[in-house]
Amino acid sequence: MCILTFIKPGIVADYDALAAGAAANPHGHGWAVHAGDRLIVGHGLDPKTTITEFAQARSLFPDGPALFHSRFATHGKHTTANCHPFAIGGDKRSVLAHNGILPEHVHPLPGDDRSDTRIAAEDFLPRLPFGSLDSWTGRTRFERWLGTDKAVILTVDPAYKHPAYIFNEQAGHWRDGSWYSNHSYDLGRFPQGVVFDYGFDDGFCDNCGAEIDDPDGPHCLYCGYCVQCQRTYPRCTCACPDESERYADFIDIELETA
Repeated sequence: MCILTFIKPGIVADYDALAAGAAANPHGHGWAVHAGDRLIVGHGLDPKTTITEFAQARSLFPDGPALFHSRFATHGKHTTANCHPFAIGGDKRSVLAHNGILPEHVHPLPGDDRSDTRIAAEDFLPRLPFGSLDSWTGRTRFERWLGTDKAVILTVDPAYKHPAYIFNEQAGHWRDGSWYSNHSYDLGRFPQGVVFDYGFDDGFCDNCGAEIDDPDGPHCLYCGYCVQCQRTYPRCTCACPDESERYADFIDIELETA
């Protein structure tokens, strides 16, 4: 799944949440801090070391935006080279981090050990396939290409109008000045199977981005995503009462609207 966290300028990151997200997404970690005239970037496979390095850099430059990413690998080897964020087109002035699975045309071919996001950052996005991301048209095209995925760009390149961009922001959620691409940091805090509040409290499904009002259970009524165990339909593994239907809250809606 991965988890991507964006921290606003002047906000102290929730390092417990970062550690919990790293525990749930254990295949590598990375961060970037906007330091005014440059980006400071780090990567690592050990979450404690990587979070500590991020905290040290953030303490030196608290007044700019920052990001932290923990990876749950779908493509590419488990190496620091495949840890987000990635320099866009090799230009270290701009970096991209992403949560989700990108379209197939940026998936690695046989023999390519890179992840899909790394390929997109290195080979695809430098071509400006969507036009300027500062334009309404360019941003809309990029977000449509992402689908339900989310992405963050930090930059010191004067070609960009802003130092930070969140794409498909509505599909994530804000908490205490930080934006999270999903709730998977709760997986690192609670044992599997423990029930916590149905996490549509930001009003949107973390998987499909649909607006959710007053849910009857842990499943998105549109795509079946389970906010409790963070798994997509039909892979929910939550405990359910004997003789009950695991997707009762979802299936009832399906039957009513069929």
